[in-house]
Amino acid sequence: MTPSTRLFRIVTTVAVIFSLTAVQIAPASAGLAPSRTSGETSIASSRDADMLVAQRTLENKVVAQKLRDYGVAPAEAQVRLASLSDKDLHTLASASKGLPSGGDATGAIIGILVVVILVIVILKLTHHDVVVR
Repeated sequence: MTPSTRLFRIVTTVAVIFSLTAVQIAPASAGLAPSRTSGETSIASSRDADMLVAQRTLENKVVAQKLRDYGVAPAEAQVRLASLSDKDLHTLASASKGLPSGGDATGAIIGILVVVILVIVILKLTHHDVVVR
């Protein structure tokens, strides 16, 4: 064994022992972090929550286009939304919870196509004939 190889082994051994020892110095501790709302979405009342749902609905492409078709400007819709009573705002928010939060039906169409193709593949693998008339 040459002196440089022996020195390399000693330095490597000391470095490995030092790094393993240094990692064990600090003990690990875990705990639950308190939850807090961000400044943008702080919801103080049910009216604020309903207002947020209604505003997100107005951001939907389909809803925005329908409002434009009826001649309602987005700023006018926001003013009208702010002037609704608590009961009317809750009714509007409850009715709009089923709407998608944005976009169009592309995801649904792709999902349906994947299911149809999967059924056809399974039928082909089980040696069943798929006949479209």
